[in-house]
Amino acid sequence: MTDTLKRTLIVTGAASGIGAAIARKCAGPDTRLLLHTGKNADTLAAVAQDCIAAGSQVITELGDLSDPALPALLVSRARTAFGTVDQIVSNAGKASKAPFGQFSHDDLIRDFAMMPGAFAGLVTAALPDLETSPWGRVVAISSFVAHVHGKAGTSFPTTSAAKAAIEALVEALALQLAPMGTTVNSVVPGFTRKQGGGHLAVTTDTLSAAMAATPTGRLTEPDDIAATVAFLLSQEAGQITGTTVHVDGGLTLG
Repeated sequence: MTDTLKRTLIVTGAASGIGAAIARKCAGPDTRLLLHTGKNADTLAAVAQDCIAAGSQVITELGDLSDPALPALLVSRARTAFGTVDQIVSNAGKASKAPFGQFSHDDLIRDFAMMPGAFAGLVTAALPDLETSPWGRVVAISSFVAHVHGKAGTSFPTTSAAKAAIEALVEALALQLAPMGTTVNSVVPGFTRKQGGGHLAVTTDTLSAAMAATPTGRLTEPDDIAATVAFLLSQEAGQITGTTVHVDGGLTLG
């Protein structure tokens, strides 16, 4: 970093995969972390220990983000522990493959509550801090399924809708916070290898098809996403806001 600023960063879905990679990438003496997971307490504790070893102060929190009270609770816990919230990575989510005729109204509502609903809840609760932070950053993790459908035989109707909604919220929030110097962006992973106990929406049988559908010929790694997110959270990225960054090996090119 270019100066001695410190930040408080909330990362949801941090126990495995992309969230864990982001937490580890961002950890350091300048970063205080609140790490969240739904229920994977043991794996989250291991990620927290890695971040502590890198120099971060860390607290952890469990909870279902489809509960509308949880986002504000996470923000409150971060404020109590560290005084403020400077940055948020809204990563927690799920992949739902049920097609039309099989998903219910409640399934759709739950996906929206867990993804765009949780994103909106987090930033709303943290808004006073984000408006005044000298290092305000928000990154939402979207998905290629908001942009292409049926790649490698996959289709995720409710997830696609929920992730597209997140990207729309990102643009609106970016416009609102830009005058305060706080940036807001979304990162769109392609087919991503899951690590550390994460849920694998794409089965092993379809991995070769996923790689074939990706122009670079390989799956995206959690570390690929983490590197992009870490840059967007950095002080150097202060002029990048309202963008949707695809980290997908060219998957959405055609």
